[in-house]
Amino acid sequence: MSFSLTSLVEQFKHDWFVLSSLVSKDFKLKYRRSILGVVWSVLNPLLMMMVMSAVFIYIFRGDETTQPYPVYLILGTTLFSLMSSSTSSGASSILNSASLIKKIRINKMIFPFEKVLFELVNFALSLVAVVIVLVFFRVRLTLNLVFIPLLLFYVTLFCAGLALLLSALAVFFTDIIYLWGVILTAWTYATPLFYPVLSLDPTIQALMRFNPMYHYVTFFRSIIMCGYDALAWQTPSLGDNLYCLGFGLITLVAGVLVFKATEKRFILFV
Repeated sequence: MSFSLTSLVEQFKHDWFVLSSLVSKDFKLKYRRSILGVVWSVLNPLLMMMVMSAVFIYIFRGDETTQPYPVYLILGTTLFSLMSSSTSSGASSILNSASLIKKIRINKMIFPFEKVLFELVNFALSLVAVVIVLVFFRVRLTLNLVFIPLLLFYVTLFCAGLALLLSALAVFFTDIIYLWGVILTAWTYATPLFYPVLSLDPTIQALMRFNPMYHYVTFFRSIIMCGYDALAWQTPSLGDNLYCLGFGLITLVAGVLVFKATEKRFILFV
């Protein structure tokens, strides 16, 4: 038993070292030729918010559930970007690591997990942009902030599950990577990132409960925007938590099962 436990600890240390090294490498590569470097992680969500706000702010200015609109917008787009970026890079993670997989024996699950972890680091940096917008619009922060680590846990489960699933399928069907880009575009418009859900037809509103990102984005907004309007935004309920946890666990289990069932054949296709 002690031998088995020791082996597990040593394996975890090894995997964590590889994981952290890959995150560090990706981080350096991303900003290697950029003059502003990591500042882009802050500027990008701010610039996107400004552009989209200029387009949509007058359309939804009468809707109290989206006020202040730039805050509503940046919260939704920032969290959705975490999912979009981590799953997109995760989908091609095994294929892009083919040379390493062929040379050494390594836990292949590290590669899609690393992409999710890397995007979590970028998300943490983008929160600086969120704070700037909150300060500008005088949104008061509340004790609901304690829910942020919980939300990130749910989203990480969900993104990791999708990354595992997509990376495994992409080894055998490369078109999955391109198809996923189309799905993400459709998913962006199917999620109330820049429009209020109440503006939708009641039937569409009912279907929204099956959209995991709707629940994660609403959870995030409930945490932050109740400091602006406690009547419009409430503390996430037990039901909200169960929805978010359920989507995360189901996706992760599906991703792990598919990945484990196919990883022995990766070497034949990469």
